[in-house]
Amino acid sequence: MRAVDLIRKKRDNGELSHSEIAFLVEGISNGQVLEYQWSAMLMAIIWRGMTDSETAALCDSMMKSGEIVDLSMIPGPKVDKHSTGGIGDKTSLILAPIAAAAGVNVPMVSGRGLGHTGGTLDKLESIPGFNVNLNLNQYRDVLALCRMVLIGQTPQIAPADKFLYALRDATSTVESIPLIASSIMSKKLAEGIDGLVLDVKTGHGAFMPDEKNARKLAVTMIDIAKNLGKKCIALLTNMEQPLGRMAGNSLEIYECMETLKGRGATDLTSLSIELAAEMIVMAGISKTMPDARHLAQSTIDNGSALDHFRQTIAAQGGNPSVCDDPLGILPMARRQIPILANADGWISSIKARDIGQSIMLLGAGREHVASQIDYAVGSEFLKKVGDPVKAGETIAILHVNHETRLPQAKDLFQQAISISQQPGVKPLPVILDRIT
Repeated sequence: MRAVDLIRKKRDNGELSHSEIAFLVEGISNGQVLEYQWSAMLMAIIWRGMTDSETAALCDSMMKSGEIVDLSMIPGPKVDKHSTGGIGDKTSLILAPIAAAAGVNVPMVSGRGLGHTGGTLDKLESIPGFNVNLNLNQYRDVLALCRMVLIGQTPQIAPADKFLYALRDATSTVESIPLIASSIMSKKLAEGIDGLVLDVKTGHGAFMPDEKNARKLAVTMIDIAKNLGKKCIALLTNMEQPLGRMAGNSLEIYECMETLKGRGATDLTSLSIELAAEMIVMAGISKTMPDARHLAQSTIDNGSALDHFRQTIAAQGGNPSVCDDPLGILPMARRQIPILANADGWISSIKARDIGQSIMLLGAGREHVASQIDYAVGSEFLKKVGDPVKAGETIAILHVNHETRLPQAKDLFQQAISISQQPGVKPLPVILDRIT
């Protein structure tokens, strides 16, 4: 078998077999397939696409390029959640302790910020001392102790995906649903899980703004999971405006604590509970969604979800006092800059992508791999879509440390918020559809 022949086959719209795809993926580590050959294959995939069986084979081969974590020594079901990312999307850090408190084991391998979207690992690292770089033995130990663990991708989990992820970025071959789906699922299915709940976002601030493509991505990932014998469902959710009230790493950790104390924004709380409830049902702890929602809410009301987060933070080296005094523990910005309404009316839209780009200019994200994140900066929304405003009223606050790009960031932020003089503006529902 030769890589050049397989490149030609895919270029000419042929379908690769499972063994041919396995050869290509194994060739990454054994040197039989060179980087420039994989670059050509990726471009052929962009042009020709992949069948469902090819996509499942690619995911399976990438998953098996490393260790598939064995969690059988930990009793009980293991269910994770994955989000395709958005502005203010901090649900992982709320639903994981909710689900854990309800009896679900949540082994969560997360990522860093990508483009204008924030990353779960970056948010966690704003907690002093929190270690996301656990090895697999530590990963198992924390999960056994806390029923939840939050780490980044280890060298043992889907190493072929790490190689292809970097190559896709360098060769402009990112925008392929089969490549995106197999990348996500190879990591998730190597975690040792029994099931997966997906939060696939669409809208202005989503990684995949077009609803048709977002829906296709959700279906593709579900099909991969089912082909590999795992339970999987997806919620298609709205990312037209930021989720919750805060965007930015330490600010979002603060909002997570508030939500776990029952003081969260309605949109953030409802989505977190719904996703946690799906995990609870998938784990077989509740038989119906109404019962699961009630159980999820009860973990907030009785404080057990916050206790699980506190325990996990301590187990992963962080300062657990952040749960009780987040504003005293987390890094906070030097200045707060108000954003004022320029007219009377109602907030008609908040363009989430522009908000994300604005806070990146303040230092909340990375411009390149070596960029240092400013964990303290971000934005706070006092008004959301549909809320009435008066001219001159503060509708948002920028949290700022360095002011080099502040004028540009402030202008972009201000332009992202539209005000209508017509009443009756209503935001889209947070949950657009449930896909099985």
